[in-house]
Amino acid sequence: MTNSSASHFAKWKEQQSSAEQMIPLVGQLYRDNGVTIRIFGRRLLNNSAIDIIKAHRYALQMVGEELDIPKSLELVQAMSNMDLAPARVDLGRLCYDFMQKGGDAETFLKDQLGCINTGKGTILNEPQDIVLYGFGRIGRLLARMLIERVGDGNKMRLRAIVVRGGKEGDLKKRASLLRRDSVHGAFNGSIKVDEEESAIIANGVYIKVIYANSPADVDYTKYGIKNALVVDNTGMWRDEEGLGQHLKCPGASKVLLTAPGKGNIKNIVYGVNHGDIEATDTILSAASCTTNAITPVLKAINDEFGIENGHVETIHSYTNDQNLIDNYHKGDRRGRSAPLNMVLTSTGAASAVGKCLPEMKGKLTGNAVRVPTPNVSMAIMNLNLGKETTKEEMNDYLRNISLNSEMQDQIDYTTSSELVSTDMVGSTHAGVVDSLATIVDGNRLVLYVWYDNESGYSAQVIRMMQDVVGLKMQTVPAE
Repeated sequence: MTNSSASHFAKWKEQQSSAEQMIPLVGQLYRDNGVTIRIFGRRLLNNSAIDIIKAHRYALQMVGEELDIPKSLELVQAMSNMDLAPARVDLGRLCYDFMQKGGDAETFLKDQLGCINTGKGTILNEPQDIVLYGFGRIGRLLARMLIERVGDGNKMRLRAIVVRGGKEGDLKKRASLLRRDSVHGAFNGSIKVDEEESAIIANGVYIKVIYANSPADVDYTKYGIKNALVVDNTGMWRDEEGLGQHLKCPGASKVLLTAPGKGNIKNIVYGVNHGDIEATDTILSAASCTTNAITPVLKAINDEFGIENGHVETIHSYTNDQNLIDNYHKGDRRGRSAPLNMVLTSTGAASAVGKCLPEMKGKLTGNAVRVPTPNVSMAIMNLNLGKETTKEEMNDYLRNISLNSEMQDQIDYTTSSELVSTDMVGSTHAGVVDSLATIVDGNRLVLYVWYDNESGYSAQVIRMMQDVVGLKMQTVPAE
């Protein structure tokens, strides 16, 4: 082995060792203190050593250099000896700052984490019961995320799922669909089935499976469920009258719709208009995946450059609403085979932006093309700005927003010249700006934004759920 190859291998072993030592500490901080460790928005909980190394290398895109994993480990070790309150801690930003300033980790963190070095605590006095009404693509991803987040600092508890059916073998099939996913891979943990009690036990979380054909058939108090937030993933009801059926169920207190709401229902894009959520709201909508992907970026651009008008074209993966082979469908063109065709269709996302961001009302048109991929979509925004700019200025601004703003959970940023749609599977940001594709000509902007229309949207729903139940985490360092 040459000196060069030996030094690279030695460095790799050091990085791997540091990452391996970090894993139990990240888990301990989450379980015991409710502290979520992230690197530029990427959660480290339940990650492998390789995942942690890759997260540290991702910093190259964000700050121009890789993070020093041994120094990162120093910080996590020092955190584990502190009496921290529940919070979200961005280790990426801390480590980069620590690399520049030097010194010892304990002294550095006493200054940086002073605001949460206040003793273990809890935001909610008792666990908040959650019910998933419907268990399709979004329902199962929400279940995975809720199970993964169980800890002292995160007291949302998935207590039940409600589905139609009840045929022989149904329970095992539901568990199997939670366990294995063709797009998102295997569930990270253990799943068991209790046939006698009609329940799924996932990583120790006991989830009652309730079979019902309508909300009127359900009494949640029979299962010890009270004051529950019911998340409706079916899309069957989108107005107050239909969703109000859930509120008549004993044990249910609020409803969150994972689709655009109609009438006077508030459509919320978390990170943009979540301040509109009031404690008295009993029915809310998390809007659509596309509205969540484009609204934060549109807000950021409008705040700095102004948007006169524009058009948004979404290149969207096919969905379960379409046919696998040509067959009757009530919608135009959607009856044609989804895996074989690009299908021109409509989207309400452009007009829906105005509900969440009133200053954009009437300024956008939109259309959509469904394409033969099972997940990950793209929004192409062609905008006329209020002032002229350059590609460099626009990209620098959006990169800074992704790092140092209140929308850092919603807006991600990439500089990769090789990135394709499958690379975005599992992204938990609402949208990812593809900076190399940005086009600017005076006051004209064409921006390309990727989004995982399943996991990115589900993460937005989780953030909204946390807000609705009062589980608001402080982010450190502050934006």
